[in-house]
Amino acid sequence: MMTKKSVLIVIIAALIFAAGVDQLYAGSKNRMGTAGATELLIPVGSRGTALSGAMNAYATGVDAIYWNPAGVARRTGVEAMFSHLSYIADIGVQYFAVSSNFGDVGTFAVSLRNLSFGDIPITTVFQPEGTGGTFTPTYLTFGLTYSRAFTDRIYGGATVKLVSEKIMRSTASGLAFDFGVQYRSGETGINLGVTLKNIGGGMKYDGPDLERFVNLPNVEPGSRQRPLRIVSAGFEFPTTLEIGIAYPYVINDRNKVSVMANFQNANFDADEYRFGLEYDYDNMLYLRGGYAMSQFKTDYIFGPTFGLGLNIPFGDFRLAFDYAYRVTDLFDANQWFTIQFSF
Repeated sequence: MMTKKSVLIVIIAALIFAAGVDQLYAGSKNRMGTAGATELLIPVGSRGTALSGAMNAYATGVDAIYWNPAGVARRTGVEAMFSHLSYIADIGVQYFAVSSNFGDVGTFAVSLRNLSFGDIPITTVFQPEGTGGTFTPTYLTFGLTYSRAFTDRIYGGATVKLVSEKIMRSTASGLAFDFGVQYRSGETGINLGVTLKNIGGGMKYDGPDLERFVNLPNVEPGSRQRPLRIVSAGFEFPTTLEIGIAYPYVINDRNKVSVMANFQNANFDADEYRFGLEYDYDNMLYLRGGYAMSQFKTDYIFGPTFGLGLNIPFGDFRLAFDYAYRVTDLFDANQWFTIQFSF
């Protein structure tokens, strides 16, 4: 069995490795924008988003499924959350998750994310103005998470995600994995986190819509056209490696300020640096703000984030409402609405 000192050494080594990844392959402009299933990068939940995603080391409970699955085990009991995002170009993102702690066995959680695009007019080469019909793409991500406390300060977790995309009669699906570790030095000490997200074999589209009727070579004139299916190219998942640090500073019994930072290295995008600040009044009222910077993108469309939260206890039952707002260029601002309860 690994001791606390051994696990801490592993975490420090992972942090050093993550810092060195930037020198190995980070930010290659030739690969930017070539990943698929990029809906996996759309953040869910209002708290982490209001902090610009700087929650890798500080995420806890059911809210941690997306940010760092290790943090799911940092809360006991049963938790559930529902979140709605008004994303760019009238795209909506709905997210539901529930977690339950089973003592020494660990904590299990399930999650489901759905993107809603509305009805899109069908156009063709011969009818570019539309055929009169519509279609609705279906993007679903189902996740199963396991998280466990290895010591009173070390937490680990993993999520397996089934990613499914359907556009008319063309579909693609694949499995992706998230792995995370968190270290907490104490209730008011430094928190560290390392997360590896969206590891998997990628996806490839297939379906009847990829069929074309063509005239085969070397056949008699007037012969019937034959259906041939186009073999689509596969695409990789948008893998990211993240390291984070957070420090909660207790002012007095009712007031606490937490500062946090996160570095993200991606295989198909520029590196990102994220910073967040959260003010907590009596574990009841929360004010949040954050800012993210991108390594290359001078046209990075996302700006500062802001949010607030309200935590209402009813004995052993807790009800929480959270809101996040992200400034966005070219499109309307993104807004997240989240409701969460636990008992």
